[in-house]
Amino acid sequence: MKWICSQIGAREYYAVPRVLHRAGKLECLYTDLWGGGTMWQAMGSFLGRSMMASRYHKELATADVNSFDLSTLVDKTFGGGAAGNPYDWFLCVGCDFGHSVKASLKRRKGMNWSDTIFFGYDTGFLEPARWARERGAKTVVCQMDPSRFEVELVKEEERLWPGWARRSVDVPESYFKRREEEWIAAHLVMVNSEWSRQALIRQGVPEKKLVVVPLAYEMPRVKGRGEKDKGFGELWDGLRPSTPDSRPTLRVLFLGQVIVRKGIQYLIQAARSLQNDPVRFDVVGPIGISEEAIKSAPDNMTFHGAIGRDKAPEFFGNADIFVLPTISDGFAITQIEAMAYGLPVITTSHCGEVVSDGVDGMIIPPGDSRQLAEAISFLIENPHEFESMRSAARKKADQFSLSSLRENLTLIEQHLISKT
Repeated sequence: MKWICSQIGAREYYAVPRVLHRAGKLECLYTDLWGGGTMWQAMGSFLGRSMMASRYHKELATADVNSFDLSTLVDKTFGGGAAGNPYDWFLCVGCDFGHSVKASLKRRKGMNWSDTIFFGYDTGFLEPARWARERGAKTVVCQMDPSRFEVELVKEEERLWPGWARRSVDVPESYFKRREEEWIAAHLVMVNSEWSRQALIRQGVPEKKLVVVPLAYEMPRVKGRGEKDKGFGELWDGLRPSTPDSRPTLRVLFLGQVIVRKGIQYLIQAARSLQNDPVRFDVVGPIGISEEAIKSAPDNMTFHGAIGRDKAPEFFGNADIFVLPTISDGFAITQIEAMAYGLPVITTSHCGEVVSDGVDGMIIPPGDSRQLAEAISFLIENPHEFESMRSAARKKADQFSLSSLRENLTLIEQHLISKT
């Protein structure tokens, strides 16, 4: 069977269409912006080369890619996403994109729709999926987060931490309704974690319709801190500190949106309780909490703000461990990125199943700053455990390869064929 992929943005670095193109199964890719288009090339100097590069992948240079550059640029320039409710904006963008893809599908000639799988991501999936399914295509939607269930968890966090969120979560019912209609329009609903699967079952998606496919990440072979100089555990052995004050400093990295959903409030609490320990916290990512919340952070924590994707390796390379105290994530691909740099990961059970507790990182309950601080303290006090986890983390990252994603997509295809 041939696959048609549809996605807004560079989700997962175009992992799904890349895998399908490698296998000769990609009929075409629909996306909102594409850096390989003539418009982008002509406007590259005006718009910024880094932005252009983020909406392109060289592996898809020979693929059939259809983008809606002009309309997307107009929306980005004159749209009201920044001023109004962002979810109203997401809904508008998803609807517009869905209608554009549907119109383009109608113009495709010579298609055998019964031998076609239409794959897309939530919010931009509905219109083309309905049209393709009516013509015999199989349809698969990737639901990237736990939807309504996650929003309810975040609202509870905002109640527990009043004044922390820079912008309160206010998701219109129409946004949830569109996603629910997409689940109905899909033959299969793909999620990236058991956490999301259970959340969607609670929201009425039939269990037999759900399939879990972890995210995949493939990056160049990189040198983590422990490969280019001595890591925390090796420094400990070299110094053989006789007093707590002479211990090496553990560098803890948080990289992602700095919002209550990601658990930044509990990391700040944990950092405060560790002010007398040899540990420093680097918080990297766009700030979504109030100035008052930031001011409450202790001196051992530094907020670096938003960075470009090209700057992330520097922070991963200078860190010793990675923390993700998330309240809810559909997966959180940063776990794999961190492990590729040899960083043990401390996270919660409310995200993708990447960490093996006590092997390549530690799993703690969400919303528990005490256990988060204890996990960090354990690695400070047990450098040999840290070294073992660091080695295991590198090996674990290799398990989430594009080859694994290809195997999962093959299983999905076989399942859809068997149900024909």
